[in-house]
Amino acid sequence: MRVIAELPHPSCKITLFNMNQKYIVKFELGSFEQSYKLSELDLTGGGANEIFQMLDEEFIATVVERFKLMRDDFSAAFKRQQ
Repeated sequence: MRVIAELPHPSCKITLFNMNQKYIVKFELGSFEQSYKLSELDLTGGGANEIFQMLDEEFIATVVERFKLMRDDFSAAFKRQQ
């Protein structure tokens, strides 16, 4: 897996990877990760720039909200074990 680029963002770390004719967009916030895979064939040839255009603020806001839900779910599961 090869790192193609990182997109600076104040809410989370965003890294773009390339592996086996797929792009992988990984979001990280604390100890949580979300990954999205895109086939190179699904893109129109714009590569990393095309993917970064897809990652608009509306999409990133939903990713950050999902991180909050992930944290809540994990915290609830942890509390049930105590």
